[in-house]
Amino acid sequence: MTNSSGHAMTGHGAHAAHGEAKAGGLSVSEDGYTLDFDSTIRSSGPQSVTFRVIGPDGQPVTAFIPEHEKELHLIAVRRDTTGFQHVHPVRDEKGTWSVELDLEPGAWRVFTDIHPAGHHGAMTLGIDVSVAGYYDPRPLPEVTRTARVGEYTVTLDGELLPGETSDLRLTVSRDGRPVTDLQPYLAAYGHLVALRVGDLGYLHVHPNGEPGDGSTEPGPEIAFLAAAPSRGTYRLYLDFQHDGVVRTAEFTVRTSVTAGEGHHGGHRHH
Repeated sequence: MTNSSGHAMTGHGAHAAHGEAKAGGLSVSEDGYTLDFDSTIRSSGPQSVTFRVIGPDGQPVTAFIPEHEKELHLIAVRRDTTGFQHVHPVRDEKGTWSVELDLEPGAWRVFTDIHPAGHHGAMTLGIDVSVAGYYDPRPLPEVTRTARVGEYTVTLDGELLPGETSDLRLTVSRDGRPVTDLQPYLAAYGHLVALRVGDLGYLHVHPNGEPGDGSTEPGPEIAFLAAAPSRGTYRLYLDFQHDGVVRTAEFTVRTSVTAGEGHHGGHRHH
């Protein structure tokens, strides 16, 4: 599946290309594939996490189709939407994955974006992880159009629409100057993850265009197609790379009922 810029859209981002919006990651098992963690009760702090994806035959899956340069993308976030981490585990020949996570006390949700070889498409599996210790949940950040990450400012333009595809445009500046030399990160200039507040329904959307396609500029704007699974409040996490460092800008947004509502207004695609 490709979008209008010829860029392949994969995972649950593919649903957005047609205006369909399915929340992913709400189940630990889908189409016979199950996420199996060695332990979902964890201590706090930096630690190694190991897990497997069990296939329909009851055995760990060892063959995956890479999506955006990786066989598996792992997203970890605490249930209060803090602590976001997008990492890439390493798999051994027997199908066991391992990765380092930094976990504060509380209730976490961990997602895996995968495309098992032989399966008809990509999927997102999710699992709850409990981290021991005193849990101090943070209030949901206010709705915002601007996120600051150190000396970088990221501005969000466009509306997130329930069940309809719309444009989201994120513009990156540094110390007030537009960034025009973003570096490719996983075959894109940015990765955007949206989580629905309340159940952490997951939507992974990829940008319009890709590095080297002859038309996509390396900033300051990164354009996405996205569709919300439902009305509500969402948390957006943008990963972008500049000067060799991957940074994450975070936003809280609420869906608009129509493209004309909101601060700037998105564009519908039919």
